[in-house]
Amino acid sequence: MAESDLDLARFGTVFKAFMEAAVDAAVPPSSPLLDRIATHLGADPSQLPVISEEYDSFDQPNFQVAMDEYIQAPGRHADLVGIGADNKGFGSHSLSDFLSRSERMPLVEGPVDYMNFRLAGDQVLGCVHFGLYLVDGADRKLVVFVAGPVEHSPFEKLRVDVLALEPEIGQAFLREIGELMERLNVYRGHIISLAPGEFGPGRHPLVAFHTLPHITREDVILPEGVLERIERETVVFAEQAKRLRAAGLSLKRGLLLFGPPGVGKTLTIEYLCGRMPGRTIFLTSGLGLGLLQPVMQLARALAPSMVVLEDVDLIAQERMMPGAGTNPLLFQLLNEMDGLKDDCDVIFLLTTNRAELLEAALAARPGRIDLAVELPLPDKADRVRLLELYARGLELSDVDLDALSERIEGATPAYIKELLRKAAVLAATEGPEMVVTAAHVETALAELDAGGRLAQRLLGFHSDDDELGPEPVPSPTGFPHSGGWFSYSVQSKRH
Repeated sequence: MAESDLDLARFGTVFKAFMEAAVDAAVPPSSPLLDRIATHLGADPSQLPVISEEYDSFDQPNFQVAMDEYIQAPGRHADLVGIGADNKGFGSHSLSDFLSRSERMPLVEGPVDYMNFRLAGDQVLGCVHFGLYLVDGADRKLVVFVAGPVEHSPFEKLRVDVLALEPEIGQAFLREIGELMERLNVYRGHIISLAPGEFGPGRHPLVAFHTLPHITREDVILPEGVLERIERETVVFAEQAKRLRAAGLSLKRGLLLFGPPGVGKTLTIEYLCGRMPGRTIFLTSGLGLGLLQPVMQLARALAPSMVVLEDVDLIAQERMMPGAGTNPLLFQLLNEMDGLKDDCDVIFLLTTNRAELLEAALAARPGRIDLAVELPLPDKADRVRLLELYARGLELSDVDLDALSERIEGATPAYIKELLRKAAVLAATEGPEMVVTAAHVETALAELDAGGRLAQRLLGFHSDDDELGPEPVPSPTGFPHSGGWFSYSVQSKRH
């Protein structure tokens, strides 16, 4: 064939027409799920608007309880189906993507994926992590696609896509869900902590519920009048919040507890938590101090609340100290304390072993630190009361508590508690009666003394001839301290 006989332009035109005819004649891929969505809505879903909303990962259980409540309303019901998709746990998916790909790749039904969340009281809530709700009600028909945070991505949030005949219907649904999430919030009234997730502070914070021991007023041994001052700033203030708000007075307030390790700061906080039932408590220490933004976001939403910041000197050192002036967490803390509205009932409760290191601006204006209270070493009378307290439940023989209190001058409640615990263990190994004698106490004292000054210092024992020098400034890396509720590498000791 001669080259002139080959008309490329004509061949291209004919080939294009052939391909278009082949496409037009092709049978589109069957998608029963897409047909079901179209039948449910009474319209072509690819031509309808999709309204999207994203939520923080810790709000996934709140969305689930809100969704459950929504579809249980009279006149409503919903079918929940799964969507078959590749890489559910690694990629981002949206309802718009599924609908736009349906012409090339059929939308197929698959399993519904769930994620378990552990709530208060060991309750487990199964949350839809990847699924499609077909909502039918007298007032509206909706398709709601739920895609949970992607486990191996530092950026994803809970994504909710709503498909409806009109965008206003989708917007109204999301508003109602938001109201239900606020009303049914699973964290409200509980004691919780936030810890960094897999990708560090600020990304995928993990929420844990805590059950603190029941602490009575008699369990807190402090100098006369100290606990009363603390109660006035917290418990009494909380009880009078409505009257104070009606009088136009500010409800935000801050309290600092300071003193050496082992004097009872954590015990005092546990007591206060028990005195304010219904108030949401946020326990924050160690690496959790890097999560101030989500903590404060929740504290505002769940007011009345209390934010406990243990060892606050980790992030709030005086700005003239090396490196402290550039600490972004210090400025964030100050901004968060200042940014609360006066009628926002949030208590800031800070603790430190090193009050002299704190930034003076914390107390520079009302609403930051309104009251600073020192928890000192117990005097002789309080040491006797502490010995009596921690001897409850023990049978003592020939143990002179008054004389013992003289010998342990400089001891903290933590030291005294450990002393009697050691004595009880010694008694338990000698017979079923478990009678604690003076000999057991002497042996316990000797064992504590054998640990040297460092061991005594860790238990809060302070004496005039202590030559260890000042305590080292804790590292801002979150290395555990005494007195905390939780840690990430070594269990903190509690008293």
